[in-house]
Amino acid sequence: MSPARAIWKGVVCFGEARVPVKLYSAVEDRRVHFRLLHREDHVPVSQVLVNPKTDEVVPYAETLRGYRTEDGRVVLLDPQELAELAPEPSRDIRIHAFLPLGAIDHRWFARPYHLGPDGDPGAHAALCAALEETGREGLARWTMRNKTYAGALRLHQRHLMLISLRPAEEVVPVDALEPPGGPELDRKELSLAHRLMGLLEEEFDPSRYRDEYRERVLELIARKAKGESVEVEPVPRPPPSEDLMRALEESLEAEQSHG
Repeated sequence: MSPARAIWKGVVCFGEARVPVKLYSAVEDRRVHFRLLHREDHVPVSQVLVNPKTDEVVPYAETLRGYRTEDGRVVLLDPQELAELAPEPSRDIRIHAFLPLGAIDHRWFARPYHLGPDGDPGAHAALCAALEETGREGLARWTMRNKTYAGALRLHQRHLMLISLRPAEEVVPVDALEPPGGPELDRKELSLAHRLMGLLEEEFDPSRYRDEYRERVLELIARKAKGESVEVEPVPRPPPSEDLMRALEESLEAEQSHG
């Protein structure tokens, strides 16, 4: 595996302390990406902006932004107007508060980053030690690539991480959902459910949870690249069970036979 490459540099700031860091992405896009080709001659096609009234191609520089309001009006915005609203560039990752570890609900987490030292390993190690000894995480704000983020500064397996948080307006409150309904389970159903959950209990192993669709697509690509004739069979999808008791009994029997 090739070494990780820093995507940004910043400085963690709290009080008078300043800890230079390098930011590394902790996740990567492994989806299979395709080129869009013309079916007849397999030439790559390109997307263009077209005026639907005249069918003429519109250069990007001649575009505006339009926002439709709730009453149906369209407000026009120039790209330069939007650019002037962008936050001021900064390298500071400013810690505004320290919270008990776990105080931030996982629903708020958006994207994780690793933070490595940038020329001052002593300050970086001291910050890691302070977070570990106090059992706290920092609530941070920073500006990166013309966007301001909020995030949680915390330790993961003794490595410093920064997890960006979703804005408040993006998180759907639980009370906006319909409360769970349906008839209550009887004691026999509950007993079967408890036994099944006991049989399925195990430690979390992330290596077992792979993108199976991606793997099937890559296998199909590899076989077609070799010139093989491939007939794709759909993945079987069992119908949902309407008899919960029977479904629990069958699941329990299957797990016991595997054990």
